[in-house]
Amino acid sequence: MNSTNNNQDTEKTKETQAAASEETMVSVQDYTGEGYALPYGKETDKIADDHLAQIEEAALNFFKEKYKTDVTVHNVVGAKDGATVFVESKGEPHFYTYAVVPIDELEKKVMTEKIWADEFQVENAIKGGLYHMIFNEEFKQLDEYLETLAAEGQVTGKTKDALQNVGGHGYMTPYYFLALTSKEEAIKPVYDLYISNPEESVENLRNAYEEGSFNPENFKINIQLFMADKQAEPSEEIFNQVTEELEEMNSIPMGTYSFSLNDNFIDKQSSEGSKENSFKRGFPDYIIKE
Repeated sequence: MNSTNNNQDTEKTKETQAAASEETMVSVQDYTGEGYALPYGKETDKIADDHLAQIEEAALNFFKEKYKTDVTVHNVVGAKDGATVFVESKGEPHFYTYAVVPIDELEKKVMTEKIWADEFQVENAIKGGLYHMIFNEEFKQLDEYLETLAAEGQVTGKTKDALQNVGGHGYMTPYYFLALTSKEEAIKPVYDLYISNPEESVENLRNAYEEGSFNPENFKINIQLFMADKQAEPSEEIFNQVTEELEEMNSIPMGTYSFSLNDNFIDKQSSEGSKENSFKRGFPDYIIKE
């Protein structure tokens, strides 16, 4: 895709992103994505509902043809001049992302033939899923640590329904999501191999990985936890404990870690949990594993 199209996609993406909201907060344990809204999406949401089967079919075909990936459509949300379609890949590489179907509001018509997605976002979603595939053992250590932490009862993460219905941030678990910068080169040959042959073995994908090109600053692991108790403020003690333990762990994936601990509530319109009372460890003081 040329730079002009990239710029156009970036502008389109901005238009589909959720606006800041002052709506009522909901407990993270109860949040399923219901109530999520995009700017100027009230009328297009109704039109999208009337053409849901048409939109779902367009999304399935789009990801199959362009990215050779089978997806499940979980949610369609009206936005300015279109509808955002949230999808989840079937099997591996596992990731969440979205596409946009333009809508002619005056004609009440969905233009499925013009479905599009931000190329950078989708590629990074797939690359994050590939990272998880080829470094499965390292991610298993991280997953077990966070699951054990949640099992102790003081903290929790987002629900699976929330990830499916309004996630869209690539490889995601209830406790973290992965993000790559445009400078991340080590995974590129793995991505190219996967796109050329989606049936390629994990071993061959791992062999294509260029470790010498890896820079942890270009691979972000963003951990976000919530207090399990609805009445609890974010615990500084738990925040310090998790931060120290992340710093000490040597068997988790290499990369740049951020960590935030929020109270129990999440903004149902924007799906954001971070607030002024949240404890955060991030820029410019990331936890870096290299």
